[in-house]
Amino acid sequence: MKSEDNYYLAALARCRGLGSRNIQKLLSRFASAAAIWQASLEALSAVGKMSFVQAQNLAVFRKENPDLPEQLAEQCQRLGISLCTITQESYPNILKEIFDPPVVLYYRGILQPEAARVAMVGARRFTPYGEGIALEFGKQLAAAGLTIVSGAARGIDTASHKGAMKSGRTVAVLGCGVDVAYPAENKRLLREIPERGGVVLSEYGPGTKPLPVFFPARNRIISGLSQGTLVVEAARHSGSLITAELSLSEGRDVFAIPGSIYSATSQGCNHLIQQGAKLVQEPADILMEYGLSAPPKQKARRQFTPEERQIWQVLSFEHPLTIDEIFDSLPNGEMSNLAFLLLQMELKGIVIENELHAYRRAERE
Repeated sequence: MKSEDNYYLAALARCRGLGSRNIQKLLSRFASAAAIWQASLEALSAVGKMSFVQAQNLAVFRKENPDLPEQLAEQCQRLGISLCTITQESYPNILKEIFDPPVVLYYRGILQPEAARVAMVGARRFTPYGEGIALEFGKQLAAAGLTIVSGAARGIDTASHKGAMKSGRTVAVLGCGVDVAYPAENKRLLREIPERGGVVLSEYGPGTKPLPVFFPARNRIISGLSQGTLVVEAARHSGSLITAELSLSEGRDVFAIPGSIYSATSQGCNHLIQQGAKLVQEPADILMEYGLSAPPKQKARRQFTPEERQIWQVLSFEHPLTIDEIFDSLPNGEMSNLAFLLLQMELKGIVIENELHAYRRAERE
């Protein structure tokens, strides 16, 4: 398929009610996506691959958007967005295997079609327990060569991306256009992922706003790109469980982190384990499934100022502390420039500030 034909295929994908499966059926009958776009209503109806109503909807859509392929090409070029279609060799083969693969992927960054990938998903309303696991597992799995796939939502998704970027690659799958920062606080994260060799991708065109209906569809791409899905922390009724169920339906692995029976954010994971998901206690449990091993750990050499060392000794990896809690825990109860020192330590990669504005050590000892 010629590169300009990709934008005709992208335009077809924007027609509501047509669907990727119908588009693939049409591609098997017509010579190109451009030919589908230019076909008469009679020619579309005669194919027998779609209903008359669908053919009529497409005809109306084309009439209302005659220049859409050219507009999409101009938008992508202007915004630095790349396009990959299901007809190209650069399209991930593993994603083609799912029931309803997207016909078009818009992306920023480096799309590595044959990379070994594992999804990490979880609650938006995380606990320090879940956040710490997401950071640690993201980092260690990426260091061992797995690309971490998640949805860039606040909470566990964000922590998984951040952990992975410390040692390797990550893929963020969006339920909006790749030029739209959602949630807004992840604008920097979504900029850094492509800059560090990862990719931000979506089946939705430039400028598409994040509507609730898009996120369940987004989840099938997260699981579809991945050999397995790890649910870090999730309530009993959670979007993360949808991703896990999609993985199961496609014959992929599902892993879950166990949690307290009294914690609402662990009920989903514990239920998955009851249903047969693989209980995971450390990254090696996942790596063994794929014949990988963790690289040897190297002891980090940290250079602390005397004040930074006092702060470091107060902090832990497992339990983040607010700035007030840190201040109250200092030996002499005094440090007028505490906020500045924490910022400096964060820039050095010594501590991490989470979404609740609490601080933890960046690595487990």
